[in-house]
Amino acid sequence: MMEAGAHALGCAVFPAGGGQTELQVRAIADVRPTGYTGTPSFLKIILDKGRETGADLTSLKRALVAGEALPASLRAELALSGIDIYQCYASADLGLIGYESEAKEGFTADEGLIVEIVRPGTGDPVVAGEVGEVVATLFASEYPLIRFATGDLSAVLPGISPCGRTGLRLKGWMGRADQTTKVRGMFVHPAQLADVQKRHPEIKKARLVVDQEDGKDAMTLLIEGENPPAGLGERIAETIQAVCKLRGAVAFVAPGSLANDGKVIEDKRKLT
Repeated sequence: MMEAGAHALGCAVFPAGGGQTELQVRAIADVRPTGYTGTPSFLKIILDKGRETGADLTSLKRALVAGEALPASLRAELALSGIDIYQCYASADLGLIGYESEAKEGFTADEGLIVEIVRPGTGDPVVAGEVGEVVATLFASEYPLIRFATGDLSAVLPGISPCGRTGLRLKGWMGRADQTTKVRGMFVHPAQLADVQKRHPEIKKARLVVDQEDGKDAMTLLIEGENPPAGLGERIAETIQAVCKLRGAVAFVAPGSLANDGKVIEDKRKLT
């Protein structure tokens, strides 16, 4: 996809892949390309190898990276090499989903897609600004995709981009939406918790916390709400057992106390 885009701009493209770092460093020093596309971590590997070998890689002035997260620390480190770096967000199925503008403040959604943020385990859109799973629709005649779930977490940024673009912007990659976990030998899925919530409209926001008590798995459904009706907790606990085939406690917490991070299931068990 990136190669085709570069050709459309009239660029000469030198294909490369992961590995053979020294050979790629020599090729950059000899051919003097001005841009790089690929993962940010491999760009760092190339630059580090260039410094180690004394190769002149100063021709690289721009980079468009994808395929993994770009932490602020890595962006700053790459910028020290004189490279203006941008990110894009894509998938093998959908192609380009979003891209950074000059403002470098979130990903502007590709105009050829309908992008939504939904609650993990459901197809229900979240309120603006809430973290959820990225779902996109692509009306391509050769390969249409309707509400394709990417498995990635993000949120919509409010307002207009500082660069002036008015399109939908995504906050960036914020983790994976698949939070399925195993409790006492049984899988617990986000869709099951969505089922529990649908059976009890009083639940506006909830999170299942899995931990260990006396060496045994235990799960507690935290629900935002004050002054719940008498017996509601017990009724919800019965629904949890009916849906998940596991016993779970119910606890009510203050409104706004659950983090806005897209998590439906939080596993607090220590692995070691």
